[in-house]
Amino acid sequence: MLSTLLSKAVQKAQELPEAIQDELAEQFIEDIENEIKWQETLSKPQDSLILKELAQKAIADSENGQTEEMGFDQL
Repeated sequence: MLSTLLSKAVQKAQELPEAIQDELAEQFIEDIENEIKWQETLSKPQDSLILKELAQKAIADSENGQTEEMGFDQL
């Protein structure tokens, strides 16, 4: 069963041309697949530990001035 908000989004999407609906569907499917992978990663203790260590290193690097601020378009 769809949530109220998701039902509203689908209803709105039906007003768009089919080509745009297909683009939205592809993006949505990709987002769902990525979310599933992320949830699987977080459910594995060893992967969670690695992520925690990487986050701690990133924080330490930032505090020590070893990082450079940039936008998403610069990655």
